[in-house]
Formats: sequence, structure tokens, C-alpha cells
Amino acid sequence: MADTFQKGTSLVHEDRLFPANLDMRDIARRLYSEVKDLPIISPHGHTDPSWFANNAPFGNPAELLLAPDHYIYRMLYGQGISLDALGVPSKAGNPDTDPREAWRIFAENYYLFRGTPSRLWLDHVFNEVFGLSEPLDGSTADAYYDVINTALQSDAYRPRALFDRFNIELLATTECPTDTLDHHKTIQSSGWGGRVISAYRPDAVIDADHERFQAALDEFADITGEETRSWTGYLAAHRKRREDFKAIGTTSSDHGHPTAFTADLGAAEAEALFDKVVAGKGTAKDHELFRGQMLTEMARMSVDDGLVLQIHPGSCRNHNGPLFQSHGRDKGADIPMQTDYVHALRPLLNAFGNDPRLSIIVFTLDETSYSRELAPLAGHYPALKLGPAWWFHDSPEGMRRFREQTTETAGFYNTVGFNDDTRAFLSIPARHDVARRVDCSFLARLVAEHRLREDEAQELARALAYDLAKAAYKL
Repeated sequence: MADTFQKGTSLVHEDRLFPANLDMRDIARRLYSEVKDLPIISPHGHTDPSWFANNAPFGNPAELLLAPDHYIYRMLYGQGISLDALGVPSKAGNPDTDPREAWRIFAENYYLFRGTPSRLWLDHVFNEVFGLSEPLDGSTADAYYDVINTALQSDAYRPRALFDRFNIELLATTECPTDTLDHHKTIQSSGWGGRVISAYRPDAVIDADHERFQAALDEFADITGEETRSWTGYLAAHRKRREDFKAIGTTSSDHGHPTAFTADLGAAEAEALFDKVVAGKGTAKDHELFRGQMLTEMARMSVDDGLVLQIHPGSCRNHNGPLFQSHGRDKGADIPMQTDYVHALRPLLNAFGNDPRLSIIVFTLDETSYSRELAPLAGHYPALKLGPAWWFHDSPEGMRRFREQTTETAGFYNTVGFNDDTRAFLSIPARHDVARRVDCSFLARLVAEHRLREDEAQELARALAYDLAKAAYKL
């Protein structure tokens, strides 16, 4: 069995995602050869900073690769496999699940991922990170488990060693305003050279529909020393925490609101709205108005402190009510929904969209808005840029559609390259590799159609893989 699991290439083809047309494929190969080894800039994601602070060995294969990854278990759950059987934690804690048995269930159902981006990422991880070359299925499940489990116990597979091996120049995690940031402080004082920063994600203290809103406001007061149930104290608490985040390297805030709605109320009106919402007397319309006002307030603060403003709207979160009750947030039940940007962003853009001190990056889960709304907006407002294809569209076809629908109006330089936005640490190199291959293939077509010179395409390939993200996130 050991010989079967030597490093090979059967899981990942060297020309994967390149054009079928041979002339275009040759161009794509040349472009890719110039960018494939560039360092990884990962400016927005959800990995755990404690991994890099403590540098403890990762757990078993199921705990590392299966239980935390909603891309994987949502597919299995949709086929009738319970989250408990996969070892996914619930509100009651970790289920009493044999991790090897959970892995076997995953392996036996791996065929479900044919044609999906998860299959691309996982095969890359299995092949390139662990040296596995046999396909994963029920017959190879135990051998896979043993190889990965043995590797995870070695120093070469500790978080910092993998960070360095993956050639990550910068990795941003995401923390809430009530986080102490102790893990980041430990990383900074450790003497390790890896650069791990955070993003300021204040949803829990902004979204009155969040189940922890009231408790989070109290925690916000405790950690800042401000009176967070008064409008002036609440805004002061945000400013104070943003400075705390900047002190550990943070360059962006992030906002996962249901919609892109923004508002620009007068001071008295905003304070009255705040008082109503905090008192628990707000309607659903009031909650939406408050979220919209706070996006504008965050933009106002960004003008002062320089944090890049990321807006991630358009997800109907926790669509599966019973699953939310049993297992909580982020369990694969968030569903994309139609999103308006033209009218929703107008108050914010009229207030700050022409200010060169502000940088706004907007993402979408509504692909129909790319050519109709987002590309024209980003092609006009100096402060606005487009985030890459995100979440459900972080895929080869999603990336191609993004380029096809935005480039003619917004160009390449009103976009911000690629970010992986993942909790699955080991998939980061795979995700960036997919993006680089897809972009090189798109550029190869433009070269083959004589719409770009190849030297221009080479410059663009580097920009999309590295330069644009570094510039957009002020890194």
C-alpha cells in the first residue's frame, strides 16, 4: 500500500483549467509560468489565528479537512448524511463521532464532488500537500487517513511550517470588535516571520437581527470602556477598536450585511434610530436602516483611519431554521439572493464615493448584477472597486463569468485580484492556483484574438495574481 501512495500527478493534471485550443493553451502556459510561484496574498479569510499563535499540530484528517469546511459537508448533508455523522460540532458541542468513520463516509461519497471546485481544491491538497496520487474512494479511505494523520503529527505540518511552505506573504483572519486579539499579539511577539493580520468585522454589534446583538453590545462596552448604549459612546467604541485592530496590522473592515443598502441620515435622526434599535423597539425596517446607516458611518471612519471598507452582501443566512437552532451559524445553509446595488449604494457613494481617501471593495453573490450594476459603478466612482468572484462563485466558471461580465466596463484595474475567503487553511494554495490558471486562460484568449499583446497579458497576469490585492488592501 505504501507504494500506491507515493507522490504522483494522477489527481491534478498540469494543464488543468487551460484552454482546449492548443494555441491558446500554449499562451496560457507561458503566462502561468510567470505567476505560478508568486507569493500568496490572502487579504481576507476566516482561518483561526490561534493556529499560528500556538503552532500546535493540527488534529486528525476529519477534524482538519472535513468538519470545518461547509463547502464539503453541505454537499453531503444535501444527500441526507447527518452533520453528526461527519463530526461537525453542534451547539451542544462536538458529537461523539469516530473521526475515521466520518472520513470513510466522506471518502465513500467523494464522487458527489465531481465537477465542483471543492474537488479541484481537495485533489490539489491530497496530491501537492500530502503526496497522494490514488483517487479517494471507499477502498482508499483508510490509507488516505493514515498518510494524512501521520503527516499531521510531524513538525513539517504544523501551521507555521505550512504557512511558510505555501509561500504565503500575508494572511488576514477576521475578528469581531469584542475579540481581545490576544492570538495576534502572541504571533507578533513570537519572533516568527509569518505575517498574520486581521479584518474588523463588526456585524454582531451592528446587526440588531443578530442573535447576540444585545450581549455583544455589553461586551463591546466592557472591552472599550465606552458607553455603547449611547450613540456617541457607541461610535467612540468603534473608533477605539479600529485603532486596536490597526495596531496588529489590520488594513480593512468587513461587513456581511444581508443587503447592500446604505443610508446617510442627519446626526439627530441617526441617534434617534440608534436609541430605538438598542432599546429593542425597532422594526425590521428600522434594523435595515440602521445597518445601512452604519455602513456610511464605517465609511466616514475609514476616511479618517484609512481602513479599506469591504461589503459582502446578498446572503440569506441560516436559511435552514431547524439546523440553525441545533448547530448555529455557518453550517452550509446560507443561500444567495437577488441584490440591488445602484440604489442601495447611492447614499454612501454620494457621501464618500468621490473621496480619494476612501477605498470600498464590493462583493456579490448575485452574478446578474456584474455587467448591469457593479461594473458600471466601479468604472465610475474613484472609491469603488470590485471584489473577486465570491463564495458560491469561487469556481472556474464563476471566475470566468466575472471577467467576461466586468472587464469591458470596469477593466482589470478596478478589480482587486483574488482572495480566498476560506476557513480551510490547506486549500489556500489550491484556490489561488485555480484563480491564476483561470485568469491566465482568460488573458490567453485576448492575446489569441489580438486584443492584447502578450507582454501586456504578462503584466496583467502578475497584477491579478499579486499586485492588485496588495495595493487594494494597502499591504
